[in-house]
Amino acid sequence: METAPSQKGVIIKLLGAIMMMLGLLDCVLTLRGGVPAYEFLLLVFFGAGVFAIGAVRAGDRRAEERPPTATGNCQVPDAKHQNP
Repeated sequence: METAPSQKGVIIKLLGAIMMMLGLLDCVLTLRGGVPAYEFLLLVFFGAGVFAIGAVRAGDRRAEERPPTATGNCQVPDAKHQNP
């Protein structure tokens, strides 16, 4: 019986996307008012960082779902780096 894929990192990516959207919205609205908004750019950068952390956590799922090889060892030697 197969299990559903893990949703690891989805909430963190969603939080990062919301932070970036709010930061951009605040920047646009304060610039429309004629005031430069440098502090809201930090919200955009922190949101991008949180999104990146969520993407890395979601990327780890591929390593967990990969079935082991016939010998039980998950490492496969790379033929490109062997000396002749």
